[in-house]
Amino acid sequence: MILVERSIIEECRKGDFRNFRQVVAAAGPIAFSIALRMTGDEATASDIAQETMVTVWEKIEKISSPEAFKTWLCRITVNKCYDYFRKNRSNPEFNPDEKSWRLISDTVSGTDHRELDNTGISIIVRQLTANLSPKQKAVFVLSDLDELTREEISEITGMSMKNIKASLYHARKKIGEMLEKYLK
Repeated sequence: MILVERSIIEECRKGDFRNFRQVVAAAGPIAFSIALRMTGDEATASDIAQETMVTVWEKIEKISSPEAFKTWLCRITVNKCYDYFRKNRSNPEFNPDEKSWRLISDTVSGTDHRELDNTGISIIVRQLTANLSPKQKAVFVLSDLDELTREEISEITGMSMKNIKASLYHARKKIGEMLEKYLK
């Protein structure tokens, strides 16, 4: 799937950035969504999305083809998230209160049918992925939340199919255990 028109990507690759605004309009929400799901924090996700767009601006001439743009964008975003996790390793983990677990419980059980805002999504994803490694988060988010294929995930993360399968298995297992523990 081509995210941005081929001609616009080609213009940017050749140094003509007059239509770069269209690249940002199409790519920015995807970068923000991935970052939000991986970090669970709206402000951090916004910062990572902005950093991603700067990197796209600086390195768009290196993209192999317009068709590869979405995968390239996702790879940059995931790497920015990894950088964030490395820098903030010493920060305390997210410890939700009863209200957060109630939001998760209501959403999972289907009794709460209102639309979730970014804050609600952040709480749920952050809680469920709190104990996952950055690579497990990336694989889980890209596979189960963004519904990318394992081939696309491999291209984005640089992981082998075997490692993707193992990371996804462990991520789902940890999330399942948390849901089982707290939703009983």
